Amino acid sequence: MKELLKIVETLRKKCPWDRKQTLNKIKPLFVNEVYELVDKINKKDFEGIEEELGDLLLLIVFAAQLLKEKRKGNFNKILKKLKKKIIHRHPHVFKGKKVKNVNEVLKNWENLKKKEGKESIIDGIPKILPALHYAEIIQDRVKRVGFDWQKKEDVLAKVEEEFLELKEAIKKSKKNEMENEMGDILFSLVNLSRHLNFSAEEVLKKACHRFIKRFKKLEKEFQKLNKDLKTASLAEMDEIWEKVKENKKIY
Repeated sequence: MKELLKIVETLRKKCPWDRKQTLNKIKPLFVNEVYELVDKINKKDFEGIEEELGDLLLLIVFAAQLLKEKRKGNFNKILKKLKKKIIHRHPHVFKGKKVKNVNEVLKNWENLKKKEGKESIIDGIPKILPALHYAEIIQDRVKRVGFDWQKKEDVLAKVEEEFLELKEAIKKSKKNEMENEMGDILFSLVNLSRHLNFSAEEVLKKACHRFIKRFKKLEKEFQKLNKDLKTASLAEMDEIWEKVKENKKIY
């Protein structure tokens, strides 16, 4: 680790690109690296996971070096704060506190965070998160204090209720109401997905991938028929689309 810290310090002194970097400039790099890591995890590419973890670690060390140069912190301070936080928030591991299950662990975690100065259990959730993941974290947090549906059927009923409210808003043609109700439906669908033990983010991503795959097949089928998608009617496209979905022979 000391060698890596020294390498990064040298890069900041001798590499023109590294010298120009700031904390603000490397923010997008953190986001990109995390997504690349998640992609490798999804693909079960363990060699790729190892490489992406290395890239992420490099960015962490690089950011620590920038703090050091500003005299606002350093890597050792980061490690000390992390160590202190882990031990403090795991009294059932390091201080002999008794817990019965995971739910008690999470409740203790939230209580400790409150003592640290967080007024609400939903404080500290980064607003920059993708919306579906943001909703999942909010719902998971409030679940820890019992603010959650008990049955998935109840959540489904809530989705249906929100859908009816959207229909009413559409009838009124009020943009603000439509936007609010659309948001409520999406939030409720994320909740339903969570109760079904799915990640809404992953579910939607898979749906997007299915759509892309099917649309490419649609394009190929029209090429075989010597037809241009731009001039085809929606009825023609829909007919072949349904056959593509069902993997039926087109002609």
